[in-house]
Amino acid sequence: MKWMSGYALCPVAVSMFFCLFLLLAGCGTSRGEGFAIYLTQNDVPPASMPALSHIDIAGQSVISLSDILAYDAQTHDITLTTSAYKRISKLEVPVQGRSFVVCVDKNPVYWGAFWTPISSISFDGVTIWKPGFGVARENTVRLELGYPSPSFYGGEDPRSNTQVLLSLERAGKLR
Repeated sequence: MKWMSGYALCPVAVSMFFCLFLLLAGCGTSRGEGFAIYLTQNDVPPASMPALSHIDIAGQSVISLSDILAYDAQTHDITLTTSAYKRISKLEVPVQGRSFVVCVDKNPVYWGAFWTPISSISFDGVTIWKPGFGVARENTVRLELGYPSPSFYGGEDPRSNTQVLLSLERAGKLR
């Protein structure tokens, strides 16, 4: 095999080729679950969330990409399937709220709380108002700032997080 001696690949080139192959193979269609909203494990109250350095999410999401028909990046309206909307409508939400975590591939990005519009307790965080009270678009919930109004919210708005919007865009859910 004297003719092959001039074409021998050095070990470095073989290693680089192999690493490049593995990197590209990891860029296939399998991207994890993407955007999802989880309740907290052990139902951590919203008032305790800022003091935690680590948040454990529940085993199953309360809103997943398969539940979402569309996400409006301007208003942060989430149009849900009828079954998901009914599930959220039946979610037990006390007057002091129920914590949730917005995740991408099960990695927490920001947190907020489901809130009932009959609560007299104000909240300085991201909320999803429990459906069934007041006027709302059918099968739509909104990620809101503060309760009872945005004037109760302080800090930076996390809802336009690049990871979140990119995940929704990749799934074809972003408007």
